[in-house]
Amino acid sequence: MAIYEPTEPGRYPAPPSGGWHAEDLDRLPGLPRHTELIDGALIFRSPQQRFHTRTLWLLENSLLSQLPDDLDVFREFSVVLDGRNRPEPDVVVVPLAAEPGPDETFLRAEDVILAVEVVSPDSEARDRDTKPRKYAAAGVPHFWWVEADEEGVPVVYVHELDPALKVYVATGIHRDKLTLTVPFPLEIDLTAINQRRP
Repeated sequence: MAIYEPTEPGRYPAPPSGGWHAEDLDRLPGLPRHTELIDGALIFRSPQQRFHTRTLWLLENSLLSQLPDDLDVFREFSVVLDGRNRPEPDVVVVPLAAEPGPDETFLRAEDVILAVEVVSPDSEARDRDTKPRKYAAAGVPHFWWVEADEEGVPVVYVHELDPALKVYVATGIHRDKLTLTVPFPLEIDLTAINQRRP
C-alpha cells in the first residue's frame, strides 16, 4: 500500500507500481468527492448532468417507498469488490443488517443485492461494460443500467446474475414504467422524472 502526500493543491497522485488498493481511497488526502478505483486506477467523476441527478432522485425515492422493511438504499456509496476495485454505484440496495457503521466508508460486494449505474457521457464504457463485468464477477445478483430516451425519460436495462458463469443475463428493457417481481416487487413510473418534486 502506498500513501501519497500532495505537494500542491490540484495535483493528484500518480499510481504506485501495481496500482492503488481499495483501502488507499480512505488514506489518500485531497481526492475529489466520488473518486472510484477501477483496476487499481483512480477515476475522477465529472459534474453530473440534470438527467443523472433527477434519475437518481426518482430511483432512490421510489425504492425507499417500496422496499421490504429489511432492505435499505444507498446513493453514490463506495463498494469494495476486491483489492483493486472500489467503484461507487449510483444506487445500491443492501440488507439493513449489512449497513456500515457511522464511520465506515464502504459496503462489501457480498452484501449488495442490486447495483444501479446511470450512464453518463464521460462514463459510458465503464457503466455499460466495465462495471457490470466487475459486479458480476463479485457476485452482485442484480444490476441495472439506466439511459435517457429521446425525451429525456429513463430507460432501465435490467440484468440478473447467472451464478454458474458469473455473468449478467439481460431480463428486460423498461420504458415509461419499471415493473419487477425480483429481487423485490417494484413499480416505478419512469415518466415521473419530469414531474416536480414534492
